Amino acid sequence: MPHTHTLKFASLNLLNYTAPPYSFYQQHERYNNTQWQQKQQFVRDFLFDSKADVVAFQEVFSAHALEIQCKEAGYDYFETVDSPSHDALYPQVLFNPIVAIASKYPFTFVEPLTPCPELLEYLNNQSDFKFNRTPIKCFLDFPEFGEVCCYVVHFKSQRVQSMAHILNIHNLEDPLLQLLHQTVGAMQSQISRSLEASIVYYDALKTQREKQCATLVMGDFNDVLTSPTLSFMTQGFHPTRCEPCIANNEPVVGLTDAYLFCAASENNTKPFSHYYHGKGNVLDYILVSAHFNPQCALSKVSKLEYESYDAHLNPHQAVEDITVSDHSSIAIKIHF
Repeated sequence: MPHTHTLKFASLNLLNYTAPPYSFYQQHERYNNTQWQQKQQFVRDFLFDSKADVVAFQEVFSAHALEIQCKEAGYDYFETVDSPSHDALYPQVLFNPIVAIASKYPFTFVEPLTPCPELLEYLNNQSDFKFNRTPIKCFLDFPEFGEVCCYVVHFKSQRVQSMAHILNIHNLEDPLLQLLHQTVGAMQSQISRSLEASIVYYDALKTQREKQCATLVMGDFNDVLTSPTLSFMTQGFHPTRCEPCIANNEPVVGLTDAYLFCAASENNTKPFSHYYHGKGNVLDYILVSAHFNPQCALSKVSKLEYESYDAHLNPHQAVEDITVSDHSSIAIKIHF
């Protein structure tokens, strides 16, 4: 009997999606009218070409403009859980972009992900923890497929926070300052990113167990999944083993890179999603629970396809083009 149902989930880092007259980070960093029209066309083309049912966005400064674009493209449901911050002296300069999610299906529940206090204590983080970008946690109930818990994330970047104020050093070229940035600063960035990932991972697995629902974690991870910072998110989970699923009559709790459930992954290299100085990396991911595994006896999914939209990327481009994105979009399409 043929499987006639499909769903597609996509993720895209929008690279400073900021409607004029607002600026991002500095007064001179903004779109002129022509650039903004090109940016909107880029988003419009992506939504049309991908034909995704659910899209996770990162680096959103102008959520209302994005919501209008999405609704014009047929995404009647749009959610955010946070707002960018404004410069105290120049209110039109924005900081701290947010994540967003658009869907052609209604959300049954949406909230900002808040860390479990006991988990923070367990991780020896006693300070007032705050995500660099607050993740979205939401639920959707798809006809014929069922409930899905979805997280939209944008983990801490690899950019190092300056230690100049700690050392009272005003020369940014100071050899000691540079050395500490390369060592202690880089470690601080990794710790922050790993802590954010730990909180998302813990909540995703806990919710999987409690709700017995399919799970997606989508977004810009700002690191490769095999790095020591993030590798725990998929370690210890063997998605091809069905014995525990059958024994417990439910898919085993855990997450894995959706690309591994794609038949093409066996003979192909996963496409890069970002280039830095000509070097390609995979920084954007869709992690999924065993509910999306076509090989799982309890899964409704018969086939999973992985797609990358990277025609706008030029590995050798030295100057950032704000009219598109510096990331590819990634998507998975499931058949059931």
